[in-house]
Amino acid sequence: MAEPGTGRTSRHAFEKVRGRVQVIRGWAEQTLLWRIWDRMLETEFVDRSIALAGKAFVSFFPLIIVVAAFVPARLRMSIFTTVTNRLGITGASLATVRQAFASAEDIRRATGLLGLVLAVFFASSFTTALRRAYLRAWRRPPGGKAAGNYVRGVAWVAAFLVYMALLGGARAVLGGGAGIAPFVVVALALSTAIWWFTAWLMLKGQVRLRVLLPSGLITGIALSGYALSATVWMPDNVTSNNHQYGIFGVALALVAWFSGAAICIVVGACAGPVLAEDPGPIGRLIRGGTASPLLEGAQPPLPAAARSLRLADAFAPSDDDIPQEPERPAKPSPAEQNTDE
Repeated sequence: MAEPGTGRTSRHAFEKVRGRVQVIRGWAEQTLLWRIWDRMLETEFVDRSIALAGKAFVSFFPLIIVVAAFVPARLRMSIFTTVTNRLGITGASLATVRQAFASAEDIRRATGLLGLVLAVFFASSFTTALRRAYLRAWRRPPGGKAAGNYVRGVAWVAAFLVYMALLGGARAVLGGGAGIAPFVVVALALSTAIWWFTAWLMLKGQVRLRVLLPSGLITGIALSGYALSATVWMPDNVTSNNHQYGIFGVALALVAWFSGAAICIVVGACAGPVLAEDPGPIGRLIRGGTASPLLEGAQPPLPAAARSLRLADAFAPSDDDIPQEPERPAKPSPAEQNTDE
């Protein structure tokens, strides 16, 4: 039987360790990294990443293939070069992926101009998911006219295709030998520019452009590093999946890549507002001396989460992806009816 003094000593030691843990956690919660993690939980980053990856694979990725079939051959090669290098596909796996798609002539014959228009229309599901991720990360109110949202989606698709063509052209000119260092700089600048523009466009131009630069830079660096890592694991993944499951295995490998890329996008989207709202020197530098990251006349942000967030919130279904039933007027109670009479 334990002595009372031993029990008191154990409880005292436990309370002492618990107090130190609380102090460390209180310090950690004030750091930028913790606040970015909190914003990711608030955004339900796992659920949003899965939604982005799925819609990128079923709508945006096919659009790239279809659009590339209708552009000149030189431009088409630039786009395909960017796609294969970003996916990290090389060697035998590159031949496997090429077999998964028909030639440009076959695609043009199978789709036609009507199919091209429909592909652009269906790609709006991806741009809608992308817009919702940025709006949620910045606590911006949803909504807006449907026509305006479609126009923004088409503008983003066009800008992203231009980015892929420019990146492919830069790789052809600078991608080898002594030009590799300038190419890395150009690739990072292009990647930052497209995701800087993405954040501004998806937030409907209500956030100042200067404030959105860190979000574009973080997203560009994260995706570039992810694409570099994919050159290590993606070729074997495509080859082994194709050997086991055929074309379905290639699709699984592509979905896996898009899932990782979606997380990079969500991280960049969540880091942007946290850095911009920081009351310290980093936030003041990003805001450029102004108090708010929003443009004058923009709607105020939505309130923060009312409770402490947990890891389970990362897997919660996104509220703005669930159709809401219209509110119905409440029926008056019998007492109210008698009062009216």
